[in-house]
Amino acid sequence: MMAEPRVFLLSCAVQDYAWGKLGNDSEVARLWSRGDKERPVVPDKPYAELWMGAHPKGDAIITDNQIAQKTLGKWIAAHPECLGTKVREIFHNQLPFLFKVLSVRLALSIQAHPDKALAKRLHTEFPQHYPDDNHKPEMAIALTPFRGLCGFRPIPEIVGFLKAVPEFHTLIGKEAAEKLETSVTGLSEGVEVRKALKNCFTSMMQSNKKDCAEQLNLLVQRVSQQFKSGKDVSSCLGDLLLTLHSQFPGDIGCFAVYFLNVLTLQPGEAMFLGANEPHAYLEGDCIECMACSDNTVRAGLTPKFIDVQTLCEMLTYTAAPASTKLFPSTPVSEDPYALLFNPPVPDFSVIKIEVPPSVSQYQVAALDSASILLLVRGEATSHVPYAGLHLTPGSVLFISTNESVLLNNDNSQTLLLFRACCLL
Repeated sequence: MMAEPRVFLLSCAVQDYAWGKLGNDSEVARLWSRGDKERPVVPDKPYAELWMGAHPKGDAIITDNQIAQKTLGKWIAAHPECLGTKVREIFHNQLPFLFKVLSVRLALSIQAHPDKALAKRLHTEFPQHYPDDNHKPEMAIALTPFRGLCGFRPIPEIVGFLKAVPEFHTLIGKEAAEKLETSVTGLSEGVEVRKALKNCFTSMMQSNKKDCAEQLNLLVQRVSQQFKSGKDVSSCLGDLLLTLHSQFPGDIGCFAVYFLNVLTLQPGEAMFLGANEPHAYLEGDCIECMACSDNTVRAGLTPKFIDVQTLCEMLTYTAAPASTKLFPSTPVSEDPYALLFNPPVPDFSVIKIEVPPSVSQYQVAALDSASILLLVRGEATSHVPYAGLHLTPGSVLFISTNESVLLNNDNSQTLLLFRACCLL
């Protein structure tokens, strides 16, 4: 009897959340349709996320009929040794990460993900809103220019907006605004500054809907008039404000742009979002990797359940420039084509692999961890013992621990691949 393959193709789940890009505008749709026997793409349907992993809400299907188990989750349960010794031990026989592609057309909610202690409490108290007890640190690597809100701006920038945008100042209230302004003088300790920032942000997020709608309408009218008369509206982030207001009219999240850094990643650049850090993806396509959880605390720019009190309590209130949010990659020794994104959490790492057209073969190295490999650009076929695997854009390969795969660069094109793994 032949041994079951330890490297095999996966057919992965697509999530059609309303914020996703539509039809073939979506990188998710393009990869999903080409990676699996030319599935038809519906032009006006959102294709938001491609899930590559064993999460119960999108457990990948195994296409190889030599394999008895039909999903990745079931296969790992039957073959936990495929994960690697350390991964098995620390993550209790579970694949610790969820790998994704995202295509964002409309802004995602202002949100943060809980740390493990808070996740346990929220899951116990509100299991309908917080489906598991795990933390959810995550990392995004841009495929196209990718814009998001990420972490609190430096305090002087927020104070600048309080002075330049009277509607924002009115909504925060005189007392909270003055405390934050005073904290900038440099005499305040870090704890005091964070307290003043928390007070300001909470005042805004908990303001009543009528006041919020009133001030937002005044601001949007003013900015729209300035925009029409050809004036520069960049001092109040006019373009972004009008975009968000058109997507979520009257939503408190529109004012969050004055608190949070606006960051645009160029293709290949990354940002890492730790626990309790406020963020919102705005537009673009990215690779995303995260701990295997679906816990999100939301408080604006969303029709979903919002939990303002929990969000305002949990945040770190650490202010830092947008440039500090870029997450650097490091070269991989003995592989000139690979860059490692290794975040400060044990659950996952991502390796970006770019093989030039001049290189005819590439060895996907063995790791002491199971991994998931996605081909984004180019075409490749595999060598023995995994001969017969033909990879096109959107192909997703599960690779068990200590297995390597030799790829032929068939058409002498650039190969672009991303590999999620757990490097303990």
